[in-house]
Amino acid sequence: MIRRLLLAAIAVFGLQTAYADGPNSVPAGQLKAGGKVAAGGYAATQLGGNDGDGDFIATSGDGGRQTTLNSGTGANLVNVRIKDVASLQEARDNQVVGYGLVIGLNGSGDSLRNSPFTEQSIRAMLENLGIASEDGRARVRNVAAVIVTANLPAFVQAGARIDINVSSLGDASSLAGGTLVMTPLKAPDGEIYAVAQGSVLVSGFNAQGKAEQVTQGVPTSGRVPNGAIVEREVKARFADENVLTLQLFNPDFSTSVRIADAINDYARHRFGKRVAGEQDSRVVVIRKPEGVSTARFYAELENLMIMSDTPARVVVDERTGTIVIGNEVKISRVAISHGTLTVRITEQPRVVQPEPFSRGETAVEDATVIETETPTSKLALLDGPDLQTLVAGLNRLGVKPDGIIAILQGIKSAGALQADLVVQ
Repeated sequence: MIRRLLLAAIAVFGLQTAYADGPNSVPAGQLKAGGKVAAGGYAATQLGGNDGDGDFIATSGDGGRQTTLNSGTGANLVNVRIKDVASLQEARDNQVVGYGLVIGLNGSGDSLRNSPFTEQSIRAMLENLGIASEDGRARVRNVAAVIVTANLPAFVQAGARIDINVSSLGDASSLAGGTLVMTPLKAPDGEIYAVAQGSVLVSGFNAQGKAEQVTQGVPTSGRVPNGAIVEREVKARFADENVLTLQLFNPDFSTSVRIADAINDYARHRFGKRVAGEQDSRVVVIRKPEGVSTARFYAELENLMIMSDTPARVVVDERTGTIVIGNEVKISRVAISHGTLTVRITEQPRVVQPEPFSRGETAVEDATVIETETPTSKLALLDGPDLQTLVAGLNRLGVKPDGIIAILQGIKSAGALQADLVVQ
């Protein structure tokens, strides 16, 4: 009887020891052997490694248990600061827009017949300057109607200067050499927040003759550095904010958790409590502790280092033929045969003469020659366990960028591309 009681007592004490930290935690015995127990009775669960001296790297924002997501060693992990991968929602920019005129163009402005709003704007501007315009139509080609856009930075004060973008609204061929006349910039609330004016800088050019035209870049849009003066500041109460919202530039659950863990680990030693929690793959919510200003508090957090994860992604721009392949992109073993069909159409008009002493007329007869060419293509094996092998395999195929784009789309359709394909 005494033996049975002793066995029952041992079983009960063993169960209590195994579940001392809750059903979802590691037993206390294993925690003491593999790491530390956090202050305040929080259990630590080791998901990765430590920082070399036995301390855990980060703490989780929920449940009180520590994690070590920031100790990952994958090739796709990059050690970055928090402010390099996320921004404060309370420190967002605001967009402003305006309509104006660019003058001083060298005959490359709007044709007033095709852009009647430009003529109306010219008359309105002259009337505002106290100049009476005649009823006849203006015959100018050195003025262009434009849309002016800008971003109003957060916390900007009246008197500050910001850059602006200028884009043609009519049929002007170039804005090079033009000057933007004073243009008010409004926000969606209808209020004027800035006034823009200055010389337009254009990177592209347009050269035109009677039989040929050459255009490089986009000559119908440009920039005016520091071309707008802020006249009204956006009302903000950043100093009174007690809850801050961080938004990730590239949504990722792992990175969101790592940010919350890094902030909580710092706040636990600095303020004695955890202040951050991941909401989803994009948002991390932070609660400001007492005794510190909002600006100083975030200044301490934004330079914390975390391990940022990058997804496996292939970005394709079909217009320019640009292909960007991420480091974690992998391709299962596939066989590829790529061939390009070339169709060449040549017009060879012939002059047909009438018979001698006839009343016929000389005429031009159309003649079209169509040639098709299909180069011989071989079947090739493509296997990409890493980025270097993938790039080498694509280069061995000897195809142009447009052919590589078609190959990547075909591999994705076949289910062999282990990445997200983004086509722009």
